[in-house]
Amino acid sequence: MWNSGFKWMLLIMGTTIGAGYASGRELWQFFGDQSGVAIVLFTIIFSICCFVIMKVSYTEQSEHFIPVLQKIIGKRLAHVYDILIVIYLFTTTIVMLAGGGATLETFQIPYWFGVVFICGLLVLLFVWGVKGMVTMNVVILPVLILGLIITLLLFINSSDNHFTFDWKAQSNWPAAFTFTALNILPLVAVLSAVGREMKQIGEAWVASIGSGLILGVISFIYNESLIQVAEEIMLYEIPLFAILKYYPYPMLVFMSFLLFAAIFTTAASGVFGITTRFRELVKLPLWLWAIIALVIMIPFTTFGFATLVSVLYPIYGIANLYLLTSILLYPIMNRYKLD
Repeated sequence: MWNSGFKWMLLIMGTTIGAGYASGRELWQFFGDQSGVAIVLFTIIFSICCFVIMKVSYTEQSEHFIPVLQKIIGKRLAHVYDILIVIYLFTTTIVMLAGGGATLETFQIPYWFGVVFICGLLVLLFVWGVKGMVTMNVVILPVLILGLIITLLLFINSSDNHFTFDWKAQSNWPAAFTFTALNILPLVAVLSAVGREMKQIGEAWVASIGSGLILGVISFIYNESLIQVAEEIMLYEIPLFAILKYYPYPMLVFMSFLLFAAIFTTAASGVFGITTRFRELVKLPLWLWAIIALVIMIPFTTFGFATLVSVLYPIYGIANLYLLTSILLYPIMNRYKLD
């Protein structure tokens, strides 16, 4: 139970700790000052959501997200969310492919080589299917998490400021719901695909509580670090670099590698969600579906997605909040037994 739970925990964190989270952009956008309670609430809500999704996935023995959506929000809305999730995963993965190419470009590697390189790694990953996803997270996530925590703790320790938590100044607590909602669609897509792989419900307890606590701790430390460089963040596209400027160049190179790893895990989660969904229609190996999906995506990496994101993300935001509410109310509305 513990070993399997640990694997699913890393899968959850690999889905959540994408390029936006690792770079600090998402955290700074939603949290910032007076957000201690918000992060505590996020930890609790996130853990509950992960457990409910995994419980339903395990009960339904699902291999993709449709059975889970139908159970939580009904068959009619499930069809709507089916389209939304596919579009979300598709657009997010395209942005990650472009981000991977741009990241390698900073090291004088041609952009298109970077895009093709990350696509090749993704196809290779899916030769092993679900085991490939789990193995990737077991290898990459501990390094990514430890590297991030050590960097942030060293920064805080070297500064004159320390952790602050004033219960009277916590006006940003509603951000817990919007930040959790941001991550709901990919979590549903990925966790719904492992129901048949789970052996007992105890795995869901370990994965949901463990991932929630670790992400909560990292989020608090990261947010406190960003608060200390708040006046400089506006000068950086990636907030993490406002912290890294105090470190030697080798540390910058190392953290750039970790950012690329975060981009890769996000792209892998997106491709995983898409391939497991469409494998239901045509029984092809995951790696072949991955090739088909990536070949379709690659041409879109040449376009700017500012307009597309400005239209889709407000829709995602509203849809995600409804789905988040449905997941949180599901145990109550269905007299759900958490056993």
